[in-house]
Amino acid sequence: MGRVKLVSRFTVLFLLLGVFASTSISDGSFISTGRNLLQAKKACPVNFEFLNYTIITSRCKGPQYPPAQCCSAFKEFACPYAEQINDLTTDCATTMFSYINLYGSYPPGLFASECREGKEGLACPALSPSASENDNASVSQLTCNPSLLLMATAAFLMFLFMLS
Repeated sequence: MGRVKLVSRFTVLFLLLGVFASTSISDGSFISTGRNLLQAKKACPVNFEFLNYTIITSRCKGPQYPPAQCCSAFKEFACPYAEQINDLTTDCATTMFSYINLYGSYPPGLFASECREGKEGLACPALSPSASENDNASVSQLTCNPSLLLMATAAFLMFLFMLS
């Protein structure tokens, strides 16, 4: 009986991962991302490994993670790199969130779920060098979507929790 229960949990886990891998939900509409998963992403031109994350970790503290402090700190850290983070052909967003979670041990999806200012994501003032070159661009948008790896990790941890 225990083996059947284990197999059924694995089946549910892989079905959920398949759903997350094939579509993502943005403002109530489904967007296909299956093709992007098969295409290799370019390396990020920003080296997120050696950036100063104390901007976020000093202000965004658990267990409450106050949205006002966390989101303002996140914007201060990420807005200078909004163009690179929003470039879906690179791995910048995934790399940045990996380091934020490494240094801050934040719950999965914290910034994506708490930091919303509108349909387009967070409004960033024109801080990045490429944004200042364009005279018409006074504000750029920073879109935060939880990565597939983050969702898969959360699903795996839930699965392990169910086993115990």
